[in-house]
Amino acid sequence: MNMKPMRNLACLGVILMAAWFAIPVCAQTTTVKEKTPMYSYVGNWNIPRTQWAEMDKSNAADQKALDQAIANGTLVGYGYDRNLVHQPEGFTHDEWWSSMSMAGVLNLLDQFQKSGSSVSPVLSSATKHSDSIFVSRYYNWRPGTAKDAYTHIAYYRLKADASSDALDTLSKNLFVPLFEKLLADGTILEYEVDTEAIHTEAPGAFWIIYVSPTAEGLDKATAARIEMQRANPLGGPAFGNVVDYTGHRDYLSRTNLTYK
Repeated sequence: MNMKPMRNLACLGVILMAAWFAIPVCAQTTTVKEKTPMYSYVGNWNIPRTQWAEMDKSNAADQKALDQAIANGTLVGYGYDRNLVHQPEGFTHDEWWSSMSMAGVLNLLDQFQKSGSSVSPVLSSATKHSDSIFVSRYYNWRPGTAKDAYTHIAYYRLKADASSDALDTLSKNLFVPLFEKLLADGTILEYEVDTEAIHTEAPGAFWIIYVSPTAEGLDKATAARIEMQRANPLGGPAFGNVVDYTGHRDYLSRTNLTYK
């Protein structure tokens, strides 16, 4: 996704990703339903290395407004990401916030633009910048604040002939049951399945995101995916039937976040 959506493990490969989503549909004991849409704004920047400390200061300066938006219900979450796996033309940092309405996302953006925060000296030093607005109907989190957590993002595209409900089917039968288990035992702090609310690329792209409080949590999540593959080796092929792997990318970042 860019980063958060930059929010990011280096590429695990097709076999391991198939293991991730291999969970038997028949084993589900609860019905997964899509939730009220959650919207997320993400601003991505490529900041010169000499300015990284200034970026931390810029993030700290924004925190008061973000905390106020959490307190008054405008936002449900916000955070900052620092990319760990850098690419020559990639992004180094992002700032993001999430709301249960598009208005909540845009009103805070308007507040930052009017205050001059969006044109601070460190942001003006960026050699590359992009914005995205995402929407998720499959998500959950643990309330609270975390510092230096790890965010993993996997980017995929559906095949051209995939059914219109392919992502819903994958989310309900594969993604959500596994992530809910990891959330319940504390392995992860948050997860979401995102698509673009404002399309800046062709439809069909989606992002699978989870946040672990520790590096060990990333290993535990990987082990859980492998165990699911052992339990039901048909899950991976089911995923592969509707997903085009050629565009797949992974992102990994360190994250400071707060969820209501």
